[in-house]
Parts: sequence; structure tokens; C-alpha cells
Amino acid sequence: NIEANESEEVRQFRRLFAQLAGDRGQRGFDLWPLTFNLLPTDPDLKTDGFGIDTCRSMVAVMDSDTTGKLGFEEFKYLWNNIKRWQAIYKQFDTDRSGTICSSELPGAFEAAGFHLNEHLYNMIIRRYSDESGNMDFDNFISCLVRLDAMFRAFKSLDKDGTGQIQVNIQEVRTPILGYGVFLPT
Repeated sequence: NIEANESEEVRQFRRLFAQLAGDRGQRGFDLWPLTFNLLPTDPDLKTDGFGIDTCRSMVAVMDSDTTGKLGFEEFKYLWNNIKRWQAIYKQFDTDRSGTICSSELPGAFEAAGFHLNEHLYNMIIRRYSDESGNMDFDNFISCLVRLDAMFRAFKSLDKDGTGQIQVNIQEVRTPILGYGVFLPT
């Protein structure tokens, strides 16, 4: 029995997930109230929970079995990351403004395990930050969910563990699409 070896926290989480999702798993629009209710209230984050678009994006990116829903293990993986990334966000929001400024972002991404070059940081700042270069919690999590998916897709293609891959477009489509990252045709 899987549940016998789980911590009390995981058992409670599993019961809550089963109550809210049932056997259907969790679709994007159903994920919103779940994340809204589970996200600890924290005035430092200046967030009301994740928006519906962020939740839909999370489902698309984390749905590794491409069912259109998150099963318990997929959601647990996502939620554990969100909790870890929330602590990182608070650590790097040094001025307690509720946002992370562009100069704080590289450290936050590295703390989350993503070592990126300057070009990628600049692309991320343009996409996920406001006009002042500040990133709110919702965008921070949305960005990290996508980065996590892209890194997992890359690692699945890096069979030798060298940090380099050589693939054709057909070889890359399946793992990339499986992680919710869509390529043009």
C-alpha cells in the first residue's frame, strides 16, 4: 500500500486532492480553486493565488502523460516545487516589495537550480517582468514551471549526460510536446 509509507502531510494532501479532483485528475480550470485554497496566505507575496491562465499553463506544462489533467503524482511534484520556489522568492525579495527586481532574478533562478546565460535572463525579464523589470510571484512561478519543463525535456534527450544533444525535429517534438512546450510546425 503506497499510502502506508507516506508522511502524514502527504496523506492529508492526497485526501484533499482526492476530495477536490476525484478520479478525474485536475484540469486547468479546476486547478485554480485548489491552488487558491492551498497557497498559504502571505502578505509579503502580494498575491491572491494564481490566475486561471497560470493554472492552465501549469497543467499543460506538468501534464507528462498528456491526459489534459494532472494526476496526484504530477500535482504533488508541481506543488512541492511551488512551495520550494515560494521560499526562494521570499528570500530574494530583499526589499519586501512583493516583487523581485531584475537584478535579483539571476540569483533566484540559480537558487531554484536554473543556471542561465545573460541572453536567456534578458528574454525572461522581457516576457515575465513588468516595464520596470520587476517580476511578481505569479509570473515567477509561471516562468519556473516552464523552465522546469524545458530542462526535464532536455535531460530526457541528453542520453549520455553530457549537457549536449544532437537531434532532428522529429526526435525533439515528442519529449518537448510531452512537457507542454509547443513548437511551430
